[in-house]
Parts: sequence; C-alpha cells; structure tokens
Amino acid sequence: MPWLFLLLALGAVVIAFTTTSVPLAAIALVLSLVFVVIGVLGLLAQRVGNQSRSEAMMVDPAELRRLREQADARRAAAASPVDDPARTPPTGP
Repeated sequence: MPWLFLLLALGAVVIAFTTTSVPLAAIALVLSLVFVVIGVLGLLAQRVGNQSRSEAMMVDPAELRRLREQADARRAAAASPVDDPARTPPTGP
C-alpha cells in the first residue's frame, strides 16, 4: 500500500511538470509532497510492525518470578562453601 502512495506522488510530479497552469502545478506539487509523506510513514510503520515481538513470546509475571527465584537459588548455592574432601586440609600427625 505505501508503494501506491509513492506512485501517486510520482504521478503528481509528472502532472506538475507537464501542465501549463500554475495553480494546477502548485496543487500537484502539494499533493506529491503529501503522498510522499504518507508513503514514507507507511513504509516505516510496516518496518516497525515487522520487527515487533509477538505477545506469545512474552514472559508472564508468575513465570518471571519463578525464574528469578531459580536464579537467586543458584547464586546462593554458588556463594555457599562447598564441602569438598579434596580441598580440606588433613588433620592430625
């Protein structure tokens, strides 16, 4: 659809350059400017729409809370000292 507005803008420019009437040329130039703006905004809207994320891929608050709790549990497990027999110094003579 935006390409249609850009083609209309091109047609308006052609009309503006081929007419001998000054008011018609001015109207055609204004229309071409309007059509170019509408066409470019339409192309930008399509680009933004194509890059937006799907709502199905969003994480709901309960799932986000569960993931945060898992991450906190992992951090707490990593921070606690590990009872590794290979790391403990020998005791006694």
